[in-house]
Amino acid sequence: MAPISLPEICACITSTGDLEAALAVRDEVSLYEVRIDLIGNDWRSIVGSLPRPWIACNRVASEGGAAVCADDDRLASLRQAVEAGAHTVDIELSTGGAGALVADLKGRAETIVSYHDTQGTGSENELADIVARERRLGADVCKVVTTARTEGDNLTVLRLARRFSNEGIVALAMGPLGMPSRVLAPLAGARFTYASLASGHESAPGQLTVGQLRAIYETLGVI
Repeated sequence: MAPISLPEICACITSTGDLEAALAVRDEVSLYEVRIDLIGNDWRSIVGSLPRPWIACNRVASEGGAAVCADDDRLASLRQAVEAGAHTVDIELSTGGAGALVADLKGRAETIVSYHDTQGTGSENELADIVARERRLGADVCKVVTTARTEGDNLTVLRLARRFSNEGIVALAMGPLGMPSRVLAPLAGARFTYASLASGHESAPGQLTVGQLRAIYETLGVI
């Protein structure tokens, strides 16, 4: 079992207006996620100013994002992001050509292969099967995000995070009932958790702000 490490926070940037807030928390976060699907074509105008490594994400609408373009266009935007300095790209497991992109980026950028269930949370073994599929594609980090319909769903994703803590995983549950998983995921072995830069700027349901997460971790004595 991997030792518990200090929780790492990824701050989500959802608009060009978030840049000032992103810079203000530079000492409180480990990395940023740049949501190309939410920002639009102006995403390039902010990435050069980011003081931490950043993840490029162009989330498809069927998995909670806003991108409605063809997969080829989304993959092209992620390749452009790597050229612009992205440390990591996030690509959905369901995307056609995901495996080819992962292979193409080896040695140039880290890859997160992700899965998002916007309806509920499967069993731990069902989610573990998804992790196995992501690993077969060559993911550096396997990401499994569900939606909490019961409080017990938090335990399911936290057990998944602990189960794969040595292999690079991000696991959490969305929605109001999933907030505990967002706080505890890094303590259970997830690489990091996500946070918004301010209330109203959430990139997914149930997301806490950087300030709220930091306050919780300080209260728990883990930072």
